[in-house]
Amino acid sequence: MGGPSSEREVSLVTGRECAAALRDEGFEVVEVDAGRDLCVRLHDLSPDIVFNALHGRWGEDGCVQGLLEWMGLPYTHSGVLSSALAMDKQRSKAAYRAAGLPVVESRLAARDAVRARHVMDPPYVVKPNNEGSSVGVYIVHEAANAPPRLAADMPDTVMVESYAPGRELTTTVMGGRALTVTDIITDGWYDYDAKYKPGGSRHVVPAEVPGEIFDACMDYARRAHHALGCRGLSRTDFRWDESRGLDGLVLLETNTQPGMTPTSLSPEQGRVAGIGFGAMCRWIVEDASCDR
Repeated sequence: MGGPSSEREVSLVTGRECAAALRDEGFEVVEVDAGRDLCVRLHDLSPDIVFNALHGRWGEDGCVQGLLEWMGLPYTHSGVLSSALAMDKQRSKAAYRAAGLPVVESRLAARDAVRARHVMDPPYVVKPNNEGSSVGVYIVHEAANAPPRLAADMPDTVMVESYAPGRELTTTVMGGRALTVTDIITDGWYDYDAKYKPGGSRHVVPAEVPGEIFDACMDYARRAHHALGCRGLSRTDFRWDESRGLDGLVLLETNTQPGMTPTSLSPEQGRVAGIGFGAMCRWIVEDASCDR
C-alpha cells in the first residue's frame, strides 16, 4: 500500500480498508508502505500472499508485479503484461480495437506541441498516457480559443483524445463475471475529488439505462478484461451519449486495480451483486498466484 505514485493517499486508504476486512475474515495481515526497501521488507516477511493495494505508476503498471514474480511471491490482481498494457492508454485502446470494442479517436503528442497549438479539433481531452484516477486531465472545450496550459509536471508525451460526451458508466469484472453497471452522477466531470471525496459524486447502481446499454456495458467490460489479459478484479469505464443509442457507448479505460475505499465503485457493485466487502477481499486473496 502507499508507494511513491501520485495516488499514494488513495492507496493508503485502500490498504487500510482491505487489511481491516481481511483480518475480520481471519487472515493475519501485515501492512507494508511500499518504499525503496520493498524487496527487503518482503523477503524478511516471507508472506504467503501479497495483496497489491497500490495504485498508479509502479504499483499497477507491471513494475511491482515483475518484482513479485521474480521473488516467487503469489500476488493479487493482474500480472505484468496486462497491468502494463492497461496502464498504457494508447496501447490498451489498440487491444480494444482488435477485440472489436468501441473507442474514440486518440493520438500521442509531445507536451510542448499540445501547449503550442490545437493538435486535434476541439473538443478534446489531454491526459498522461500512463496515470489513473483522473490525474492530470485537461478538457479543451469546443469554444476554446487557445490550447491548454499544461502543468510543468506533465510528461513529455501525452495522450490527446476526442471528447466523449454523455453519462459516465462503469462495470466491474470479478473473475470473468461482470457484476453490474453504475451510473456516476456529478455536478461537473468525474475528476479526482469526485472519485474519492465523500459527496463528490452520486452512484446509481444498478444504472437506470435501457437494457441494450446495460447489457452492452456488461459484455464490453468482460471482453475488455479478456482482451487485456486481466486477472482477479478489473473495472472498465464508459461514456454514453444517450442521444445516439448504442452507437454512443464507448470504452474509456480499464482499471486493473480498482479502488477499495469507502466511496469506491467496485465494492459497491459487489454489494449489489450479493458479495460483501470482506467476501470480495477474501476472494481476491484466494485468487492470487504467480505467473499471472
